[in-house]
Amino acid sequence: MKFSPQRLLSDLEKLEGSDWVAHFVTQNYEGEWDVLPLRGPKGAEHPVMMCYSDPSCDSFEDTPFLRECEYFQKVLGEFPFELHAVRLMSLSPGSLIKEHRDHDLSLDEGAVRLHIPIRTSEEVEFLLNRERVVMREGECWYLRLSDPHSVYNPSTVTRVHMVIDAPVTPEVREFMRS
Repeated sequence: MKFSPQRLLSDLEKLEGSDWVAHFVTQNYEGEWDVLPLRGPKGAEHPVMMCYSDPSCDSFEDTPFLRECEYFQKVLGEFPFELHAVRLMSLSPGSLIKEHRDHDLSLDEGAVRLHIPIRTSEEVEFLLNRERVVMREGECWYLRLSDPHSVYNPSTVTRVHMVIDAPVTPEVREFMRS
């Protein structure tokens, strides 16, 4: 699945002046790793609560940030299954996400996380099981993030991905096979 890098970037530019939230798992990174929620727990009003990926939450809704972005809405509408948390994640130049595991993020564990790079650089080093994965703008990636992974941004570009979480359902399994 591939999306228009230009249209993704156009919607991102609408939100860059918004109040992004520093990622709250501070032991997992050095530098600046910020989040802007596009979908979050139903009824959450504060951006921090909209960003929180509560594993017990089963009711999600679009945030006011998503309502401003027609192409982001179109992108999310292309997925033929239920979406839970959706957020933009920004990694500033010189920042590092330390190697860690998201134990619940694999088809086997019941939840998947998809990445769609919006702004990135060939210099960004995304390692999964210590192997480099090069993700280009507009591409949609599923990665088994219950495995060890890390990200380093040595470039001069702030890397931004749309990150989509979804529960594993028969529709997700079918999507992964296609």
